[in-house]
Amino acid sequence: MNFADLVSPSTALFLDFDGTLVDLAEQPHLVVVPAGLVKTLGALAGHLDGALAVVSGRPIGQLDDFLRPLQFPAAGVHGAERRGADGQTTLLATEPLDDVERAARALAAQHAGLLVESKRGSVALHYRQAPDLSDLCLATLQAAAASPGLALLHGKMVIEVKPAGVNKGRAIEDFMREPPFAGRLPLFVGDDVTDEAGFASVQGLGGVGVKIGRGPTLATHRIDGPQQFRDQLRAVAAARAGQIGA
Repeated sequence: MNFADLVSPSTALFLDFDGTLVDLAEQPHLVVVPAGLVKTLGALAGHLDGALAVVSGRPIGQLDDFLRPLQFPAAGVHGAERRGADGQTTLLATEPLDDVERAARALAAQHAGLLVESKRGSVALHYRQAPDLSDLCLATLQAAAASPGLALLHGKMVIEVKPAGVNKGRAIEDFMREPPFAGRLPLFVGDDVTDEAGFASVQGLGGVGVKIGRGPTLATHRIDGPQQFRDQLRAVAAARAGQIGA
């Protein structure tokens, strides 16, 4: 598919980070932001009058660190925190996760390949370096997250406990009620099971979901991988710049 065909001046563009804008890494802090990506995103945001947001499972602070010097509107921790285009950050109420974190860290202490990531409002247990432990990780977090106010999210080589009702789709819907996103056609690009709620929301609003990579999905369009997507993003930015200069 040609991503440029989906992007118009009236688009509201929502982008996942890991596995979409950047390639996945063995550990979250090891991802590499390719040269030129931030410049491309800045150019696209300008062409869309600021209607570009990053929607990620990472905290907003981490996204800012990777995308410096720019700070985009962003939803972090699957929407538990959200910064609008006006720079104001909204934090959703979250439940205590002490028991979940203790259980995750106790398991990680027994298995060197596991990594615990504690965020505001969620705890993630990564098993990319120990894929044979996926069932044990799932069972451990299921037992620890017994509260009806919590939900398990099973992503690519990671299981995360987060507040029930918090998801990327809800975050996108909130963005769509605010300028400069309101009144535009939403387009969301993501790669993981954690992005399916976003695809459902944008398509429910008459927009488009784009899945990066393989796997079943609600998204109506697909791109092979992050590199192919970055190439298409760069082409869109260049084409828009050419139109302005013409």
